Amino acid sequence: MSFQIHSSCANTSARTGTLTTAHGEIPTPIFMPVGTQGMVKTLSPDELTDVVDARIILGNTYHLYLRPGLDVIRKMGGLHKFSTWDKPILTDSGGFQVWSLAKLRKISEQGVQFANHLDGSKTMLTPELSMEIQATLGSDIAMLFDECPPYPCEEKYAANSLGLTSRWAQRCKDWHVENAAKHVPWMLGTEHAKLETHQRQLIFGIVQGSTFADLREQSAKELVSIGFDGYAIGGISVGEPEHEMIRAIDNAVPFLPTDKPRYAMGLGTPPQMLEMIARGVDMFDCVMPTRVARHGLAFTEDGPIHIKNKAFEFDARPLDETTHPSLQKYSRSFIRHLFRSREMLSLRLLSLHNLHFYLRLMAQAREHIAAGTFETFKDHFIKRYTKN
Repeated sequence: MSFQIHSSCANTSARTGTLTTAHGEIPTPIFMPVGTQGMVKTLSPDELTDVVDARIILGNTYHLYLRPGLDVIRKMGGLHKFSTWDKPILTDSGGFQVWSLAKLRKISEQGVQFANHLDGSKTMLTPELSMEIQATLGSDIAMLFDECPPYPCEEKYAANSLGLTSRWAQRCKDWHVENAAKHVPWMLGTEHAKLETHQRQLIFGIVQGSTFADLREQSAKELVSIGFDGYAIGGISVGEPEHEMIRAIDNAVPFLPTDKPRYAMGLGTPPQMLEMIARGVDMFDCVMPTRVARHGLAFTEDGPIHIKNKAFEFDARPLDETTHPSLQKYSRSFIRHLFRSREMLSLRLLSLHNLHFYLRLMAQAREHIAAGTFETFKDHFIKRYTKN
């Protein structure tokens, strides 16, 4: 068993656990910084370990397949060696990126044909190719190839899309069982069936179904019948209002196994993550902490602040009293000056701080779940965070 639950909240569905992978153990609930090109923008692997305390990062299958390409990563020994990140990596399947190329793609039973955003050339991405790319990258967790329906969409479209995703899910699982050991760097020369679960590349299913409760239930049940190492809820944070996002989670989680990790894809804000943890979600990823950092926004326990605002011109305080000790010495005034001067250091400091804030929030959630005080912590945090 690769996932072990340690404690549960008496008043919510929150739980703590450990997900064991080939490159280490991951405490849950956990947030995964996004490294689109194999590493988080402007940051080094050492900073992610020493300052952020990241336990796992996310890599982007679509972008890494196009550049630098599989030949380079294969020759360099896989994504871990290539990037020098020695902890777990999760790779998305490329499905979301293809969804974002709506005007440049054509979906069929075979897969998705799309125009390469780098040079415009036609590329066909199939479930099997997505699995092969992720196996060659050597991620600890691979995601199945799915279609992410747009928001809003008609129920008929969502149902047809769900059917396609379920058929693709079976193809992904079949390819993975038969071929992963021929491509995953640390599995080469082994037999898939003879490896312990944590010794092989894990594969997660993705629940779809848009905003329709019956389709979310159907998707979850179909994926569970195929059998995966964990289950993600996809098709959220794609433009829908927050209450629809929460409903999508509520309509999926009850039909997922309690002994497998649950992953809300593309979430989210600190309050959203705490609400999802209360609903039994274990894993999160989002570009928000680093993307908003590049626009001068910093997360604090009193809510986000825009560092370029004049209110911080003479502010000698650190970004937040909870920030990492190595960042405490930088004043809001100085970071504001750097940001207004377009100095790269401001983006790095804000990115480090925001990611540290997210990972610290996950650590706090784990501590309070174990102590039996999670619900009180969640309510107090959200009340203070949203006060202003």
